[in-house]
Amino acid sequence: MSAASSMFAPTQVPTAPIQAHIEQTIEEVLASFSKPEGLTPEERRGIIARYSAVLEGNFIYWMTGAYIAVRSEQARSIIMDNLHEEVRDAHPLMMRKFAVAAGAVPTDVDFMAMNEQLTHMRLFIGRLSGVPILASMAFFEGLIQKFMAYLAELAALQGSTEMEYTDVHGVCDVAHTAGLYKALQAELELTNMPMPSDAALYEGVNILARTIRRMAAA
Repeated sequence: MSAASSMFAPTQVPTAPIQAHIEQTIEEVLASFSKPEGLTPEERRGIIARYSAVLEGNFIYWMTGAYIAVRSEQARSIIMDNLHEEVRDAHPLMMRKFAVAAGAVPTDVDFMAMNEQLTHMRLFIGRLSGVPILASMAFFEGLIQKFMAYLAELAALQGSTEMEYTDVHGVCDVAHTAGLYKALQAELELTNMPMPSDAALYEGVNILARTIRRMAAA
């Protein structure tokens, strides 16, 4: 490579420490959950309902915000593939069918229980800061793929056999998570800016971690 061409080569930004931090946060959140068999039927219903209140009307909005915020073509392509699948396969409908079958359609109480954290997340997304949003989405997709077995167990204990949502997301979110880390790498390399402070980089991750802890509180 010539000296001239090396001036325009993207800076290689290591994302392994970011991924390690996010994965540690995921494990800490999951470890805080109560065992499904130790919960009452109403407590199990509440967790499913609050999860639905978080996911059904917000996830596509969050990912759309990520698409608007990022600058790299690779990141946009990865996010668009995710959005295309969400819309084409009607993932919000899968979520609604799952909640209905478990007798856990969100009530006003369930929505209001999540309102404060969801407000924080909407305002965070609205600042359209690409790298922190990608980190938060990588956290969320990574957590969801591991959360599906727990969610399915809650629903089964409620007498449900409607598991399309948990079956699909236990598989597809593995690829989605890997894709978002690639998008994060591409965005960091394109912007060629100093790494954000931990407070800025993990702001959305921390909001979502608090959201999920609130959701799972018995």
